[in-house]
Parts: sequence; C-alpha cells; structure tokens
Amino acid sequence: MKHIIDSRPCMAAPVRVLLVAALLLGCTLGAPSQAVAQEGSYRPGLPSQQTTTLVTPPRGNQAFLLGHAVGTQGYVCLPRGAGAAWTVNPARPEATLFTDLFENDVQIVTHFLSPNTHPNRFAPNPLPFGNATWQNSFDSSKVWAQAVQSIDAGTDSSCPNTGSISCLLLQVIGSDSGPGGGQSLLKTTFIQRLNTKGGSAPAEGCATTSDVGNQKLVPYTADYYFFRKND
Repeated sequence: MKHIIDSRPCMAAPVRVLLVAALLLGCTLGAPSQAVAQEGSYRPGLPSQQTTTLVTPPRGNQAFLLGHAVGTQGYVCLPRGAGAAWTVNPARPEATLFTDLFENDVQIVTHFLSPNTHPNRFAPNPLPFGNATWQNSFDSSKVWAQAVQSIDAGTDSSCPNTGSISCLLLQVIGSDSGPGGGQSLLKTTFIQRLNTKGGSAPAEGCATTSDVGNQKLVPYTADYYFFRKND
C-alpha cells in the first residue's frame, strides 16, 4: 500500500506535463484563433497595414503561434579599425518563449544560436557559423531564420520602446523535425519580432583595443509571432 500511495505524486507531474503539451500542440497545429489568424484583426501590438508593411509577412501567410520571450542578447567586443566595437551581427540570443495557459506562463519555445543543419532554398551560401534558432519545447522541432526587414524601436506602435533592439521580419532558412518526429514548427515560413524592450549593445566597455574580449549579456523581452502558409 505504501508503494501505491507514494507513487501517485511521482506520476502526477508527468501526466500534467503531457496534458499541457498535448493542449499546446493541438493549438499550434490546429486552426489559428481569430485573434492572430484573420488579416486586420491581429492581437494588439502587431503592425497595421496603415503604419508599416516592412515587418509584415507577404500575403498568403497567417500567424499560428505567439510566444513572449524573456532572455538576453550576447555581445563580444572585437577589433574594428583602430579601435573596437561590440558585435551586432549576429548578436547571440538566449531566450525562453512563454504563452499564457489558464493564467500561468508555460514555456513553449527556446531561442538560441546554432548551426543550420537543414538549410532550405532561402539559406545563404555559404552558411554563417550559426543562425537564429527556435526549438519547440515539447516535440523539439526547430527552425532557423534570418532577418529580411527591420524597423527601429520607437518608430511604430508595434515597436514602441526607443533604444531597444529593432523589430524584425525573419524568413525561415531551414527546419528540422524533433528526434521523435515532432513537426509542429516545420511549416513556419516567417517570424516577427515585435514589442522589443532592451537588448541593445552596451554604450560603454568596447571602445579601444584594450577592451577587446569583453562580453556582455543584455536582458531583453519581445513578442515572437510565427507564420505559416494559409491552408
């Protein structure tokens, strides 16, 4: 009897995790909600057609997933000319994307820099040493993307925080299924980075050759919208 009683708490957590994963994957793979799927009725913060089209995916793409990112942009001080400057391309992102589920923040995607092992026709040739990566937290499917358009923070209602990292439209340049065959992100065509706050390269600490080698992790938050082709 003791074995049975003690085992119940051990089983409860994995069961809850599986239920949450099933629910989130169902939302991801199913029909997008009206809040993010219908043109002209996106969630607040998305750029309207009247304000900017630079970071809006081409027609025929619809949003199917939103994650609020909390993380850092990593910078390294490298030589430049007679002095030094922080690396900005690429800055090294490390972030976790969350969604709200029953008034609880649930991790859905991790964001980092990694080699693009399955490039598509949009990938540059040769590939850089690493590309921005988004990996699903439940089925481990992943996509790589590169920026194709940007707007400066503080210039649009979708990117209101002056001095923060820019808001971006990123095109997917590679994808890979998870080890168990997960495919929830494989149909992603574009990713928007909006509502950025923080993350810009430091104003100090990288001016002369004596600063070379300095590193900084700068906190940032942002909203990432994932798009796929209309069904």
